[in-house]
Amino acid sequence: MKRRSFISGVAVSATGLFSPACSSLKIGRKAAPASSPGRIMFLSRGKVGIINADGSSLRFLDFKIPGQKSWGYGPLFSDNHRIFLISYEEGKTWEGNVRTNLWIYDLRNESLRELTIRNRPAPFIVPCALLPGDERMVTGPIIDGEQRVMIMNLDGSDQVPVTRAGEGFAYCVTLNPDASRLAFHSTGKIPYRIIVSDLEGSHKTVIAQHPEHLYFGPAWSPDGAWLLYQDCHLLDEKNEILDPGHDWSDLCIGRPDGPTGPEHRVVTSGQSCWFAASYGNPKIPETVSSGSNLPVWSQDGSMVTYIRRTEGARPPWKWSTDRPDKDHFNRDYLPEQSRGGTHICLLDPFSGKTTALTRPEPHSWDCYPAWSPDGKKMAFSRAKDGEAPGLWIMDSDGGNQRFLTRGEEDRGARYPRFIT
Repeated sequence: MKRRSFISGVAVSATGLFSPACSSLKIGRKAAPASSPGRIMFLSRGKVGIINADGSSLRFLDFKIPGQKSWGYGPLFSDNHRIFLISYEEGKTWEGNVRTNLWIYDLRNESLRELTIRNRPAPFIVPCALLPGDERMVTGPIIDGEQRVMIMNLDGSDQVPVTRAGEGFAYCVTLNPDASRLAFHSTGKIPYRIIVSDLEGSHKTVIAQHPEHLYFGPAWSPDGAWLLYQDCHLLDEKNEILDPGHDWSDLCIGRPDGPTGPEHRVVTSGQSCWFAASYGNPKIPETVSSGSNLPVWSQDGSMVTYIRRTEGARPPWKWSTDRPDKDHFNRDYLPEQSRGGTHICLLDPFSGKTTALTRPEPHSWDCYPAWSPDGKKMAFSRAKDGEAPGLWIMDSDGGNQRFLTRGEEDRGARYPRFIT
């Protein structure tokens, strides 16, 4: 169901259906060799871009395959050379009826191989995670208007449903470090909630659920003990909508195996985290977009990223409440109402200690942080009022911040991921 208005309709965002931020990295991924500058993969208006972490060798994957309107990326294989790519055919992806095609792209020789899925469960299917051995994948097909969680071989055989009809629209699936459990959020008759399940779909445990809250985007801690997710306040005590655009949230942690059962803790307060990032130049429609900001753990599990708003911050793109949402953006550009901005912090979710990495600046909006494999660097996106987001990189302590690219034809660069 639509993340912004799950109470009244059945639909989901393209980001919700599948976002690189919601894709599990392969377990046991190795750090890049010390001699390598590292490479960053990102999305730019329907294409996948790759750039070296030092800013060199920018390119965009363009396969010129008929009928494929846009491309995204999925899980990385354990060899660190192959990665899933997803292509989308014509249609509104947020409505869930667009056909996707899965491919395996080899970063070494730049070869592309289509993955043929036997007994395909649905036209729309995306890979969410790879199980150890790289022979089975966790997927998210949309069946009869409901996104489900399913495990299968790469060729589509031996399908095991984790969620079934009537259990809710489930996505943003992540695999725990020992590959024994899945976490995801699900919505339907019950608002967005965080669920943990084993790989057979049994022993499901609800970690967080409340009729006035939207819990979103679970991420496992490196030791597999905790989950990190967001809490967006939807309704007040009078049942009135507080945040129709889901702009803001608080960070939470929870665990399925607390001393007395499942545990849920709210870590921040005041809906101080930027949740639904929105940006773009209204004069260049291709740059106008939005997407969920998902926090991530540091490699040692001691800190999490925190996209913190300044006091009273308000982005220039305001959610419209006086018209129906027909494009899954439904925002008006009101730069005169823009206030403050957002910046990237590190937060100790157990003590509450916060360390700022980027400086808070008026009308500047940081989002989408991604750690390098060795934890020494962080890539992120930054957008000024009325601009497409650009890709930046910095040291993990916030030093040496450098602009890398604004994407193809300056149309935006978002959802970075280090791939080597």
